[in-house]
Order: sequence, then C-alpha cells, then structure tokens
Amino acid sequence: MLDLSLMGKYLLWTGILFLVLGGALLAFGKIPFLGRLPGDIHVERANFSFYFPIVTCLLLSVVLSVILWLFNRLK
Repeated sequence: MLDLSLMGKYLLWTGILFLVLGGALLAFGKIPFLGRLPGDIHVERANFSFYFPIVTCLLLSVVLSVILWLFNRLK
C-alpha cells in the first residue's frame, strides 16, 4: 500500500529544494562558470551554432547524486 504521508514529505522537501534553488538563481543571477566548462562541445559555422554542455551535465549529475544520497542516508 502507498504511504501518502511519506509521499507528502518527499513532495514537501522537493518543493523546499526548488524554492532554495530558485532563490539562489534570483540572488546570484547567472553562475559564470556553469555551462562554459572545458569539455563542453561548442561548434560554430556560418549559419549554424551547436552547443552541448556535456561536462556541465556530468558535473550537475554528480552533485545531485551526492545530495540525494545524503538525503537518503539521513532518512
């Protein structure tokens, strides 16, 4: 059976996390190094521009994985 109080706690913590992240983005504006790390793919041609931030995605994945691991560990 699904425990609705546990799901409510997860939703509450997720909302708080989004609130903190949104506030940080508003307060600090653009993070200067994020999206322009070495290893991010950027190709420019005459009428074409392609940008794929692969290293930025990997870094964010590691950071979020560690945060979620810590939340799970503290539970």
